[in-house]
Amino acid sequence: MDLFRAHVLVCGGTGCSSSGSAELIKRFEEQIAKNGLDREVKVVRTGCFGLCEAGPVVIVYPEGTFYSRIRPEDVDEIVSEHLLKGRVVQHLVYKEKADEEQHVTLDNIDFYRPQMRLALRNCGVIDPENIDEYIAFDGYKALAKVLTEMTPEQVIDEVLKSGLRGRGGAGFPTGKKWQFAAASKADQKYMVCNADEGDPGAFMDRSVLEGDPHSVLEAMAIGGYAIGASEGYIYVRAEYPIAVKRLEIAINQAREYGLLGKNIFGSGFDFDIFIRLGAGAFVCGEETALMHSIEGGRGEPKPKPPFPAVRGLFDKPTNINNVETLANIPQIILKGSEWFASIGTEKSKGTKVFALGGKINNTGLVEVPMGTPLRDIIYKIGGGIPGGKKFKAVQTGGPSGGCIPADYLDIAIDYDSLTAIGSMMGSGGMIVMDEDNCMVDIARFFLDFTVDESCGKCTPCRIGTRRMLEILERIVEGKGEEGDIEKLEALAENIKATALCGLGQTAPNPVLSTLKYFRDEYEAHIKEKRCPAHHCQKLLNYEITDKCRGCTACARVCPVNAITGKVKEMHHIDRAKCIKCGSCMEKCRFGAIVKN
Repeated sequence: MDLFRAHVLVCGGTGCSSSGSAELIKRFEEQIAKNGLDREVKVVRTGCFGLCEAGPVVIVYPEGTFYSRIRPEDVDEIVSEHLLKGRVVQHLVYKEKADEEQHVTLDNIDFYRPQMRLALRNCGVIDPENIDEYIAFDGYKALAKVLTEMTPEQVIDEVLKSGLRGRGGAGFPTGKKWQFAAASKADQKYMVCNADEGDPGAFMDRSVLEGDPHSVLEAMAIGGYAIGASEGYIYVRAEYPIAVKRLEIAINQAREYGLLGKNIFGSGFDFDIFIRLGAGAFVCGEETALMHSIEGGRGEPKPKPPFPAVRGLFDKPTNINNVETLANIPQIILKGSEWFASIGTEKSKGTKVFALGGKINNTGLVEVPMGTPLRDIIYKIGGGIPGGKKFKAVQTGGPSGGCIPADYLDIAIDYDSLTAIGSMMGSGGMIVMDEDNCMVDIARFFLDFTVDESCGKCTPCRIGTRRMLEILERIVEGKGEEGDIEKLEALAENIKATALCGLGQTAPNPVLSTLKYFRDEYEAHIKEKRCPAHHCQKLLNYEITDKCRGCTACARVCPVNAITGKVKEMHHIDRAKCIKCGSCMEKCRFGAIVKN
């Protein structure tokens, strides 16, 4: 085995890859060889480090120096100074404060301090395309333990006692799911991984598959043993090419090592895994629609019961878990259910991964213990709101979730607390909004997504959500009418009560939560024809203030000649002609044009 005095870890997740990390790796390898360091320094392509805002990220070990926003031209300096001469290149190091000069590592960056990485434990640490690195970090040790030391009943009991709940939506106890599937009698059973991550702004499952695919394979094999399944399927979005590629590599490596296939660990247990690509339909995140798609049919949900544990894929008993749920399983087996249950809250055990995005300084992937206050995620980890703006709300649970207002910044993030205030955990999307966001338009955006993604099988979802969207579109265009709010509420309650699947039943949640906490914004749109956030274009009025210098730039850029005035004199906007395009405000160099 080759021993190296230094390792250069380069983020190979989708975010950093899109910013050119592949070119960085090539450049590092060339410069390391050029300086005669190729036998001393190894370059490793990893998964996502989490701090996407700072990408592309490079970490140099053994020092652990955290370099951010690295460009190909920076590589030469890192190699010649840090790797050759042992001098950290300070101006390329990630800095949270402009005057910071300390040795920056993962341990002293505010973004990472409150986190506890369990599902993400190997992401950004190992080469996901090298099974030996996964094995070096206790990989497949849990599978060996269950196959040589535990009965299927003992495995299920351990998962039950851990308190692990599904990380993909409703939070159903994972151990009970396994228990139900194990109790079904059949000649064939299936273990399915739901990697059809369709929420806008969500990339938790993708990052686990890109950074640690073997953890999911190992967990599926453990689950297969527990329920009596010999085959597993991973249903993954085709839009995740890096994840798909690394899954394919991981499956082939596991087969080659005898960790998938026949007679694993000489135990007599047979289990293999196959990949099925999804075409990006949001509804295929619902388990019955997902199974239809795997079978080659159209992704449409079906009524339950029967539940998948009784009659699922190919009409056989099936267990379905999402990626993050499965990523926790090996650690529960190795460290014990008591260890896992000691993390989090009484009814929400362990950690949760969130994709933090929107109006936030530190966009990226975070993993925190259940029960962490929302304020800590937004301000301690996320670094607060850009530009000194005020925090307004955060959307959790994607199109199926709700908007949490600033009044609940100190709420503990767990399943029950979020449900109590009209939101939900969902798969873990967390979109932050500031004072410039219009909550009526936010509701319209999510409902527009749901309408577009509805499979159309049931009338409440197909027609009801479209009627709601039409009302919201009228409201943001200044055409709202008295009674629209009551119509939205009535439609929402009917859809929740009668839609066929969970996705349809939760589709009205963004509307209901914004009506609950931001009803005044709806009323302003309807009664006053005004958008309090100054966001809805049709409700804006532009005005030139006395800061105007008469430079004529605004008049020259106006496409409809709505601005008049002489040189060096204050200009005026004819509101009857103004089409509210905002070009004048963008062009003004003196801040003389405001919108209200």
